[in-house]
Amino acid sequence: MTIDSDSGDIVVARDDAIYFYGTNGRGPSYAYEGPKQTVSIFGDFVALVTQPRSDAASKTSMLRKFMGGTAGDDRYRSSTFALLDTDLKYVAHTEMLGSQIRTVFAEWGDLFLLTRDGKLFRYHEKSLNQKLEILYQRDLYVLAINLAQKIGVDTAQRNIILRKYGDYLHRKGDYDTAMQQYLKAIDNTEPSQVIRKFLDSQRINNLIEYLEELHEHDKATVDHTTLLLNCYAKLKDTDKLENFIKSGTNFDLETAIAMCRQGGYHDQAVFLSKKHGEYDRVVDILIEDSKKFDEALDYIHRQEADVAYPNLMRYARVLLEHCPDETTQLFIEYYTGKYRIKKDVPLAPAPATPGVAASAVQNLASFIPLPYRQATVTASPATQDNQPLSLSTEEAVAAANADSPCEYKVPKPRTAFSSFADNPDQFVVFLEACLNESDMDEADKVDLHTTLFEIYLDLAGNKTGNAKQKWEAKAKTLIDGREVSMDASNVLLLSHLSDFRDGSVLVREQQGLRFDIFRSYASVGDTASVIKALRKYGPDEPQLYPAALAYFTSSPKILEEAGSELDSVLKKIDEDGLMAPLQVIQTLSTNAVATMGMVKKYLSDTIERERKEISNNRRLIESYRGETDAKRKEMDELGTKAAVFQTRRCSACGGSLDLPTVHFLCKHSFHQRCLNQIGDEDVECPKCAPTNNNIRAFRKAQEESADRHDMFQDALQRSRDKFGTISEFFGRGVMAAPAAAE
Repeated sequence: MTIDSDSGDIVVARDDAIYFYGTNGRGPSYAYEGPKQTVSIFGDFVALVTQPRSDAASKTSMLRKFMGGTAGDDRYRSSTFALLDTDLKYVAHTEMLGSQIRTVFAEWGDLFLLTRDGKLFRYHEKSLNQKLEILYQRDLYVLAINLAQKIGVDTAQRNIILRKYGDYLHRKGDYDTAMQQYLKAIDNTEPSQVIRKFLDSQRINNLIEYLEELHEHDKATVDHTTLLLNCYAKLKDTDKLENFIKSGTNFDLETAIAMCRQGGYHDQAVFLSKKHGEYDRVVDILIEDSKKFDEALDYIHRQEADVAYPNLMRYARVLLEHCPDETTQLFIEYYTGKYRIKKDVPLAPAPATPGVAASAVQNLASFIPLPYRQATVTASPATQDNQPLSLSTEEAVAAANADSPCEYKVPKPRTAFSSFADNPDQFVVFLEACLNESDMDEADKVDLHTTLFEIYLDLAGNKTGNAKQKWEAKAKTLIDGREVSMDASNVLLLSHLSDFRDGSVLVREQQGLRFDIFRSYASVGDTASVIKALRKYGPDEPQLYPAALAYFTSSPKILEEAGSELDSVLKKIDEDGLMAPLQVIQTLSTNAVATMGMVKKYLSDTIERERKEISNNRRLIESYRGETDAKRKEMDELGTKAAVFQTRRCSACGGSLDLPTVHFLCKHSFHQRCLNQIGDEDVECPKCAPTNNNIRAFRKAQEESADRHDMFQDALQRSRDKFGTISEFFGRGVMAAPAAAE
């Protein structure tokens, strides 16, 4: 018997066990059979000295007898020493000594044994690491764990023991228990060391358990997240996958979304993307993976303008293919500055039917989790007898759309054109809606009108019959509008490429290119249109008649189609003098189509008219010659003969002439006082002075314009009678030789 100084307990050693007694009575007991000689306490150990067991004594007695001794002597000459750890319940040390132990004592931190033969044995407690190594060698990992807990080692050391214990269990095939040890040691264990042990498909549940714990401890990497999601996907465990995603566990978002998409868990990928504000990725998953185009468009419509626009443009063609009307309407709203964030519209509840059954149904409906279910508004005291207040569906929609449009920079309509490349019908709706906006920029209107005109022509080219006429009529109406601003060259080019003749004609009319219209009809051999254009534009464009003459006589077929129109053209050319007869003959003789009989009347009339004109010119020439001769004769007489003045009255005052009198060669006579003559200056007849001044001014103007050859060339280009113009300027002295300097 001894006393534990640390706990104050009494330790009693009997042959069957060791008993502890405390202040509260008997405590725990530990079985250890054998007769005890002494018991003592050394730290955490109980030191026992016992006699050898009978079986051990029998073996020793045989040796004693062989050596000449007796068995009784052996029993009294040997003893067994043991150290017990009662807390951990293991034998720390046992040893048989060849002599009896006299005493056991502790000193200097060690335990000493003194035997009767005078020998002293010293026992030193091993260090913790040495103890653990011994336990490792004997696969006593549970005891090592308990020892570490008893001593209170740090977490890192404890995790090493747990990891070694897990390795031991894994080698034995106890995978579940091994995983429990790895999970306990997860903080100080390299995950790859554990993961490699459970990569076998049969151990996938253990692997999932370990990977989940890694995410709980924020020790998971991208590869760990990928592996865990792969395991979920392989087991097709949707519940665990959803719980993992919704648990809020820290993991790499990019990896999780990518693995969900690869594994076909598109709803989970959408959930993650929405939860973390990955708006672009949500649309991408809904369209690329789930093929839920309506839902994707609805999601885009619920975002802010700066978020919705990039996604709308990115998937415009796909959305227009599967949701044409809704997508087009969204485009119209955005490009006209009327974009509003879409909101849920609560449904108006149906009127309740009086009765018990209706009340029961209404009570049951209150527990149905409808996402858009509208709660009934509690009636005020003044309306308790009336129906519950609620908005109708129309009123709810109006209230939802009552918000003002979002503030954003409206993009140029041109940026949306490529999105409608495969949907011309929707493109027309979009363009027409944009053109209805009054505040559209002028440059944008030009783009819209030009593109809409092109789409009209394209649709007309793919249709036949009434449908084609419908689109062509729209195209013509578009370019015929006065408020439409379009580049004429673009309209002409598009009309030419689409073989839309009405468009070309209309633009050329607006641009005053009537001759081009006529030429376009003539180039395709459309005689009826040529005649129509000639009658419409001929009065303003006389040069069309010579061109028409050349066209009508270009082939027998065209001449036949023209009919009597050839005579009208020849008549117009003859009346207006648009062509000389010789030019007409040369034009008609180019293709040898017109016969002499067709132009006989024209030639006879022309010759007759020329003869009359020649006769008139000759008479005028004779008259001019006679007048010229008379003037020359008069001038000669004035210079050589004396003039006789017989005038009796003054040409100025009308009174009788008296001296002094002044006579002029023009036969006018004046009183000298009536002329107001000053000095010896030359005096001119007052009556003839205005006419003479005009003649002198005209002559001076002719002399000054003689050097203005540009005026002559300009008049010659604008004149129809070239020869007459040359004659006129010849008379002005333009072609006269310059006078020699004196």
